[in-house]
Amino acid sequence: MERPKHFVDRAQRYEGFFSVQQAECSVRARISQEPAFAWWVSFVLKKRHRIIAKVKSKYWVRTHKFGIRVPKSVAEAKRLDKSNGDTLWWDAICKEMKNVPIAFEEFEGDVSAIPPGYQEIRCHMIFDIKMGENFRRKARMVADGHRTKTPAALTYTSVVSRDSVRIALTIAALNDLSVLACNIQNSYLTTKCREKVWTRTRAGSESGSNAGKIMLVVRALYGLKSSGAAFRALLAETLYNLNYRSTKADPDVWLRPAVKPDGFETNKGRSRCLALTSSQARRIRVL
Repeated sequence: MERPKHFVDRAQRYEGFFSVQQAECSVRARISQEPAFAWWVSFVLKKRHRIIAKVKSKYWVRTHKFGIRVPKSVAEAKRLDKSNGDTLWWDAICKEMKNVPIAFEEFEGDVSAIPPGYQEIRCHMIFDIKMGENFRRKARMVADGHRTKTPAALTYTSVVSRDSVRIALTIAALNDLSVLACNIQNSYLTTKCREKVWTRTRAGSESGSNAGKIMLVVRALYGLKSSGAAFRALLAETLYNLNYRSTKADPDVWLRPAVKPDGFETNKGRSRCLALTSSQARRIRVL
């Protein structure tokens, strides 16, 4: 079937933007063999397959970090603890399973009773080692977000640029200012999930009494496509309520107008603690 000329011309105009998405669209629309697409679509799709294959192979080939073997599953983590004569990996799993239940809500009913629009996903545990914390073992429950459909809402998440961080540190050094840093525990789990997904907990000792149950994902679980954008929106809202404003040069740098300090003062002058209200503290747990 002959395609409208304006359709092909419009697609050709944007061939330099979102090349992978456009290549997939041209294949679905059966126009990938048109002159405007035939010379680059196959190349883009092959390159995508090569990149994905390398990422997968790198994950499975890499078995150690800082000279310590990193498990790929909960069963392997148990075997490593047994061979090492400790419980470092199992302690990391228990810590994660203590924090992650807030992301799930048990569904009372059968699979057929799940509301329409919900997608089934699978979750698994990934492992890492934190060098700056005395080689602490870390476990993280993540969702297989690549198996879900792309949400209609925007999922792009911006981060602060390196130049902005360097400028801020330079200003602090020149003015003899104190630099404070914090970590938000399980940051994504502080905001609601934007996608309709459900999962069935795996059978295993790490799932405890919830093994085999149907769970609705109600928080922005790590691995979902929209989790990053959802958390950034929550953080931006919280900062805005604290009278901070995003800068035009970098939207991820937030400033607050200089006012009389309402917190404690140090000997160096205007150092001030960031006070969260009780409701904000419950939403974002700062460590």
